[in-house]
Amino acid sequence: MPTIITHALVPLAAGIALGSRRIDRRLVLAGMAAAMLPDADVVAFALGIPYADAFGHRGASHSLLFAAVLGALAASFHRSLRAAPALAAIWIFACTLSHPLLDAFTDGGLGVALWWPWSHAREFAPWRPIEVSPIGAGFFSARGLVVLMSEARWVWLPVTALALAAVALRRTSRALSSRR
Repeated sequence: MPTIITHALVPLAAGIALGSRRIDRRLVLAGMAAAMLPDADVVAFALGIPYADAFGHRGASHSLLFAAVLGALAASFHRSLRAAPALAAIWIFACTLSHPLLDAFTDGGLGVALWWPWSHAREFAPWRPIEVSPIGAGFFSARGLVVLMSEARWVWLPVTALALAAVALRRTSRALSSRR
């Protein structure tokens, strides 16, 4: 899995790219939380649930169904998120789904149960360039630094570049519109 920092960065960058006129800050923060939430399943280790179990790490909480349920929940809280119900649902669904998709690009673990409950198969992307993060205190080690460097290369730099390009494009568009 990528680190929790990286999972939160994807919705943050997307929110910056789209701008606060489209995606309110509350919705961006909710999206960041939703993108991190699937890793709450690490509590399964403490409960004795095996990694490969449907409710183990990278199991049900990494599925399309889980993302859809969170999206539906967000729609019901749309006023607090300062968004239309459909926007809240789609945003939270996409932010939650970004988590298992990023995990699928890592070079370790058992894959993600993206299609749970319809399938218990664990999936990986065909290309897996992101170093898998150690779980727990193992993150604070030389291995953790290798993981952060991998995430910087494959996630942080690309999403930051896309966000900055979108901001520049928006500003250029506004400048051109104001000249007319």
